[in-house]
Amino acid sequence: MAVTDGVWVALALGFLLGLKHATDADHVVAVSTIAREFGSAWRGLWVGVSWGLGHTTPLLIVGGVILLVKEAVIERYAQIAPVLEFGVGIMLVLLGVEVFWNLRKGRLHVHHHSHAGSEHMHIHASHESGSEAAEQLRANAARFTGELRPRFRLKSYLIGVVHGLAGSAAVMLVLLPEIESAWVGLGYLVLFGLGTVVSMAMITLVLGAPFAFTNRFRTMDGAVSTVAGGASVLFGAALMADLALGTSLIPF
Repeated sequence: MAVTDGVWVALALGFLLGLKHATDADHVVAVSTIAREFGSAWRGLWVGVSWGLGHTTPLLIVGGVILLVKEAVIERYAQIAPVLEFGVGIMLVLLGVEVFWNLRKGRLHVHHHSHAGSEHMHIHASHESGSEAAEQLRANAARFTGELRPRFRLKSYLIGVVHGLAGSAAVMLVLLPEIESAWVGLGYLVLFGLGTVVSMAMITLVLGAPFAFTNRFRTMDGAVSTVAGGASVLFGAALMADLALGTSLIPF
């Protein structure tokens, strides 16, 4: 195979592995607990983007070191990866507990209307036709535009960092010593990160849809949130049990 062909294969593999890696169950469970906080599918999109950026940050750092010193760092990383993965389990349990805590407090979602670039709340007894309808259309358009505006979510970013440090990403790093060119290796890392950002953005967009719908109905919202929080607690506990006790509660 020509060198050029090998380069393209490595770069394509990095992107495809990134797309696949974001769909890991622990990743999806974690972001589902955050996506529910915004009650909007489009705002949830930036939850996924921020998570992907956080996940990519430590991989770029560790991967860059691996490109310089090769196998030595891989061996050290493999030794601490289970500890980092256990930390992911703890984080998932805490995220689930937070969901139940917020439900118990009965946290309310306040909806805002946007007019002339500013947000405020107001109560309508009824809507009139004509100018009122046009004003409502403009308000809806402004709100939609505001939801699409890029927003950096620090909480999502930090959760992504924890996942990026954990052992599930080691599969990607193991391939780095096989890449002879440091520049190709760097491209591989960047495209892996881009794949995770794109994939997780799409996942959170889909996850945000049911929360956006049920947000208008307290009972349904509570039920969906309970499922998300329960899944996070159970998955986190199972992950910790598998690592600490050698069980096989998570078969994948």
